[in-house]
Amino acid sequence: MIQGAPITTNDLDIVHRRTPENVERLLELLLQLDATMRYDFANRGLRPTAELLAGKGHLNLSTSLGPIDPLCELDGLGFDELLPHSQSINDEGRLLRVLDLPTLITVKTKAGRPKDRLVLPILIATLEERDKPKR
Repeated sequence: MIQGAPITTNDLDIVHRRTPENVERLLELLLQLDATMRYDFANRGLRPTAELLAGKGHLNLSTSLGPIDPLCELDGLGFDELLPHSQSINDEGRLLRVLDLPTLITVKTKAGRPKDRLVLPILIATLEERDKPKR
């Protein structure tokens, strides 16, 4: 929705900078939000760790604010490599960095998951509509 596409998701995906200081800040926030692994079917209440957040995979977390998925990398790219493919958006006074729409389309195309294939036509149509010359 932030990019103008009439699509909602159930979770928040974030790609974070994996410096030790940033990982610690993110971990502190996630623990304050009572984050636990979402797909822990044994319900052990597994918590994220600095080691997991500094790695290369991604975590699927349940938090007091809803599902949050820290992605250490997206399509093999980390925060610094993705930064040039992001844009700043002001959301109710908060400055957010989000992937630009062309990069989001590329990532979802490469992922090829059924849920991504379903939204691709809408994302592409949104990009085409947005890029039409104004009269």
